[in-house]
Amino acid sequence: MKTKGISKIKEPIRLRVKKLANGNQSLYLDCYIEGKREYEFLKLYLVPETSATNKETNKETWKLANAIKAQKIVELQNNRHGFSMGSVRSKVNLIEYVKTLAEKKQERSGDKRGTCMAYIALAYHLKKYDGEKTTFKQIDKNYCQGFVEYLKTAVNGNTGKRLSQNTQWGYMKLLATVINSAISDEITDSNPFNYIKSENKLKKLTTEVCYLTIEEVNTLVNTPCFYPNIKNGFLFSCFSGLRFSDVKGLTWGKLQKDNNGNMFINYVQKKTKKQEYLPISKSAVKYLPERNDEKDNDSVFKFPSGGYVNLQLRQWAFTAGIKKKVTFHVARHTNATLLLSLEVPIETVSKILGHADIQTTQIYAKVIDKSKRDAVDKLDGLMV
Repeated sequence: MKTKGISKIKEPIRLRVKKLANGNQSLYLDCYIEGKREYEFLKLYLVPETSATNKETNKETWKLANAIKAQKIVELQNNRHGFSMGSVRSKVNLIEYVKTLAEKKQERSGDKRGTCMAYIALAYHLKKYDGEKTTFKQIDKNYCQGFVEYLKTAVNGNTGKRLSQNTQWGYMKLLATVINSAISDEITDSNPFNYIKSENKLKKLTTEVCYLTIEEVNTLVNTPCFYPNIKNGFLFSCFSGLRFSDVKGLTWGKLQKDNNGNMFINYVQKKTKKQEYLPISKSAVKYLPERNDEKDNDSVFKFPSGGYVNLQLRQWAFTAGIKKKVTFHVARHTNATLLLSLEVPIETVSKILGHADIQTTQIYAKVIDKSKRDAVDKLDGLMV
């Protein structure tokens, strides 16, 4: 009697080779899973065995390729039985992950302030909300909704004051960003914020844009300032649109002239990290200090800290009789509104300001539209 042979179990993943034109062979995985066939090239290559060294190299390459194949099969079996790698990764500690993101931001920017500090502050509030042992496995819709409710009564760890509504909104958005980052890192599968209704989320308050009219700018031009360097830097920003950080970081080497003798700035925006080419008007050039013997790497405007600069700007504005809350960023707002009021296309203004999204520039367009409406409304009382 003939013994019936035992059928061999078909492997779901097989290691195969593909001959290349240069004589090498490329190794790839032939995956047949749930009726679908996929190929995954490993970027591993076998070379012609023309020497003992090549033979040894190929031996190690085969060993590595088989190890990858074995790992893929284990992962496939784990997923089939509910033991996905995600379930292991989901045990990652939330606060430690947030701190890791903060460190990455610091490494990229070399600055402990800004975004890096926002992540550190988020870690502080997450700890206040639910302790420091929370893992991504515990983050669900209830956790996120609870964090939103916590933020409504939370206080600043340094000042003890209640968080403003926009600060609350910022922390909510930042946690959502952290979870999205964790999804990219395959730590978790979904973002619970996507399942929270809009009315149950925090809202960002639209703050009124503070800017100066051309008459107010002229008033400041004719008003002495105790620190002329701050005055010139502010007016330079009014006519160039540069942020305080970019004005402060402006060096003489970044100021260049084209073939027609017109000045432009070739620089990298500190906020967006984008390379920018910014033409500079003659009105802005007027407020550049004398270069004298300054080198290319020397700062054009030498400022103290931002807080002290804003303090002096408020004093200067007060002396000029301007009651608006003038900060250095008001100069950038002023540049945008002046250009739009002169009917410069919004696309051009957006490029001058270096906005990544034209919707940011739309804020200024709305300001101009409101100013026009207010002006027209003044006519209503002229006729009886």
